[in-house]
Amino acid sequence: MSCYAAGVELPDVSVIIVTYNTADLIGECLSSVERNEGPAREIFVVDNASTDGGAELLRKNHQKIRLTANKENRGFAAANNQVLPLCRGRYIFYLNPDTKLVGSGIIGMCVRFMDANPKIGLAGVKLVNPDGSLQESVSLRYPGQKFAGAEVAGLKGKIACVMGAGMIARTNLIRELNGFDESFTLYGEDQDLCLRVRRAGYEIGYIEDAGVMHYGGQSERRSLPAEVWRKKTFAEYLFYRKHYSSGAVARIRRADLRKASFRLFTLKLSIPFTKDKATAEGKRIKYRAICDTLNEMTQDEVIDGKS
Repeated sequence: MSCYAAGVELPDVSVIIVTYNTADLIGECLSSVERNEGPAREIFVVDNASTDGGAELLRKNHQKIRLTANKENRGFAAANNQVLPLCRGRYIFYLNPDTKLVGSGIIGMCVRFMDANPKIGLAGVKLVNPDGSLQESVSLRYPGQKFAGAEVAGLKGKIACVMGAGMIARTNLIRELNGFDESFTLYGEDQDLCLRVRRAGYEIGYIEDAGVMHYGGQSERRSLPAEVWRKKTFAEYLFYRKHYSSGAVARIRRADLRKASFRLFTLKLSIPFTKDKATAEGKRIKYRAICDTLNEMTQDEVIDGKS
């Protein structure tokens, strides 16, 4: 193993965890990383101006981590990039604070997978729900891809993207790509990074044996459902504008508006007769938020895609 100073080993892996108001969860996450058997690692935690006392708890209970406590919430992408220049590992292991490594040797398993597959630039882990069921975390297509096939033609590998809650990537490659695109503040940054990794000539991988339990959505617990869907819609259209032609983005918008309007119409008719009114109301909030967000967007925010 190479050294950066006489007698001092470089870590194989730099773990990065960005936290925002997850003081009740990140301790369990860090403990699972710290006790997990495997290669040498360094752990970076970026607290994005939490108001739940999380930074103080980390200083007290996890003194070996490298903690950065931001005074303002810079967004998920920017917070990850903030510590990228400090990473000394050959690989970066991105983890959400509402995760926990399941079983022993998970990090070593990920390193061995990447070492054995040099064509893979980034790989996702197997995410599971708290009840042990499989969480959907791998996609073979990008959002809106059926309207923009030409823009993503000829890419390496079959996997389009993996969920950013747990993934490992080659540090040098991530630096070449300048990390996450900081235009994305919470959603969509993992899809964007995966697409840029493939455009750089690498494949996206999936490490089926590396289990990570993921609660999901914990940093948005205080947000209203309509606001969450609004953020997701803005993130999707940022992805479209960046990677698809303006014509493709316009077609996607028309299709999204048709679908949302139709679903709102059918829900209006069916809600009085459905037994699970809470689920139906959740769907109504989702499609109303999508409709309102798309109608409120300016032309620049919607259809100014790639020329």
